[in-house]
Amino acid sequence: MNARAVAAKVVRDVVGSAMPLDAALQQNAGLLGNAMDQPLVQEFSYGVLRWWFRLQEQAHGRLQKPMKPKDLDVFCLLLVGLYQLQFTRIPPHAAVSETVTAVRQLKKNWADKLLNAILRGQLRETERKTESNVTADDNSYSPQARFAHPAWLLDQLQTAWPQHWQEIVEANNQRPPMTLRVNRQKSQRDAYLDLLQENGLGAHATQFAPQGIVLEQAVNVEKLPGFAQGMVSVQDSAAQLAAQLLQLQAGQRVLDVCAAPGGKTAHILETTADLAEVVALDIDSQRLVRVEQNLLRLGLTARLICGDAAKPPSWWDGVLFDRILLDAPCSATGVIRRHPDIKVLRQPEDVQRVRTLQQHILDAVWPLLKPGGMLLYATCSVLPEENEFQVTRFIERNQNACYQRFDAPWGHQRPFGRQIFPGEQEMDGFYYACITKSD
Repeated sequence: MNARAVAAKVVRDVVGSAMPLDAALQQNAGLLGNAMDQPLVQEFSYGVLRWWFRLQEQAHGRLQKPMKPKDLDVFCLLLVGLYQLQFTRIPPHAAVSETVTAVRQLKKNWADKLLNAILRGQLRETERKTESNVTADDNSYSPQARFAHPAWLLDQLQTAWPQHWQEIVEANNQRPPMTLRVNRQKSQRDAYLDLLQENGLGAHATQFAPQGIVLEQAVNVEKLPGFAQGMVSVQDSAAQLAAQLLQLQAGQRVLDVCAAPGGKTAHILETTADLAEVVALDIDSQRLVRVEQNLLRLGLTARLICGDAAKPPSWWDGVLFDRILLDAPCSATGVIRRHPDIKVLRQPEDVQRVRTLQQHILDAVWPLLKPGGMLLYATCSVLPEENEFQVTRFIERNQNACYQRFDAPWGHQRPFGRQIFPGEQEMDGFYYACITKSD
């Protein structure tokens, strides 16, 4: 199959079967006739899901009647075609002809003339708008199509951040940078920047993460010098702030809750080599394998435990921790630019579900913290219900919980914690709050 047909199947699996995009890409990779076209499949799949609500509205406006559920793959292929014409530099004639070829590869020959007509109609409209200097997000679209976000999420963002919601959704629709974290046990940032330059890779230091580097152009990790030897990892700079916020000291025992895939666990170990112990906990045994692999590549050691964070008696050894990092399960609304399938998969009831789970985990791990210790609560969400409101309710429930305000040159100070919006200083959307336990 060509890249368009495979991308249509990937998007169909995400939209029709609620399969995460990464899993759908992996499941359909073997269908591609030329393995060299895999980046093209990713481009189309990510792009269609990023602009799903706009492309969907365009398609519905050009179809005389809705397609049948069994033809969801054809509908997704139509969106692949519409995406190419508006968001890529692929020559229009090639985009149309290859998309029509793809519909035959899907064995849906009845649709080739339909797709050809719709795509050529869209091409004429795009050319007309270009000639007339009409912007692509004009008021002819519904709000969810114009901003390429589901209506429920737009409503929540507008309510939570009336002054910032539009910059949040615009950042969500951008391609994210590829950000690295230098393992300071094996190198230093300036030295690694020089190494990147020697290898023809442009990059610059992040503004707030001391070991962070942003590449000018994303590359396969195999092209990163020293990656296999553990000199560097891929991690957004907002996520890199956790290690310094923990205020780690030698001899401390640290618990990383919901640790997979292990980026923050590794960073904790890289930052403070003489900790007494780092325990990485996750409920998913397969994801813990990834933690183990990442630590092995970096030359680091932690105690890995598969267990339910909300049920410590099943895994805790009874020894208290000096620091607890709770990177809580969340709606992931701060990392939509990296995972555009969130726009399609996430539903409003999911926010309520994870909010309840967050509360249960917070209440469960709090007794595991030493008096005088610190719990760092973190999410990659921009919804206050999962962040500052969650922390507010937790402190109200626990008399020995004390909010520790911290000043920082990044993010936005909230009554409890700091909120980073996606795209600010090249960071993902993230939230942090420090909570200490009184003696």
